[in-house]
Amino acid sequence: MRNIYLVVLVVLASACSTQKRSSTSAIVQQSNLVIEGKLFTSAFQQHAAEYKALCFQAYNLAQLRLDEALQHQSSKPRAIITDIDETVLDNSPYAVKRALEGKMYDQTSWSDWTSKSLCDTLAGSFSFFNYAASKGVEVYYISNRLEEERIGTLNNLKKYDFPNADNYHLLLKEKYSSKEERRQKIAATHEIVLLLGDNLPDFSSSYDNKKSTAERTAITLQNAAVFGKKYIVLPNSNYGDWE
Repeated sequence: MRNIYLVVLVVLASACSTQKRSSTSAIVQQSNLVIEGKLFTSAFQQHAAEYKALCFQAYNLAQLRLDEALQHQSSKPRAIITDIDETVLDNSPYAVKRALEGKMYDQTSWSDWTSKSLCDTLAGSFSFFNYAASKGVEVYYISNRLEEERIGTLNNLKKYDFPNADNYHLLLKEKYSSKEERRQKIAATHEIVLLLGDNLPDFSSSYDNKKSTAERTAITLQNAAVFGKKYIVLPNSNYGDWE
């Protein structure tokens, strides 16, 4: 799929440089290709060394913060909470496939994609979570994938031997998109050392309910000191509440 995608980009680039805009539009119409940001952000996610470097940077920092936390005593067992999509697993092939079909995201096609358990891992994710597990820290996966996606999700995590890839540690969406209730459930029995995600509601309920850009920015400024300390953000320019 990635090779097909690169061919499409080359064709479009050539058309733009050698033909008038009207000719390029005709090519696009004939191909049914959706020309919008997800093609280009997927190219960045799949091929840019800078993207991998950002992921390594996030997970290296997470390990540093984990080591710091483990130097102190805790009355509860320790846990890490992580999102899955674009935090642990890479779904950019889904975005490319939909664009090549001239379509956008929808739940049916997404569930079909996740059922195949074909996601690759983000750079640094496997090493970090297994390091955490080796230190006796439990990993909880809180995702807004639906319950019908449970089997495919677990199979994908087990495929790469991620720790705690079981029903107990996988908390999927129930009634609400907010993850706060699920986080509090874990906090009742564990000390939450770190939270990892690519979307700000992965960290705090302050970002729930589709806040405006101005509101999200204001909350982020208020919480500036927590990012890189307890909140570890993975890069995702493909999608999110920022849209």
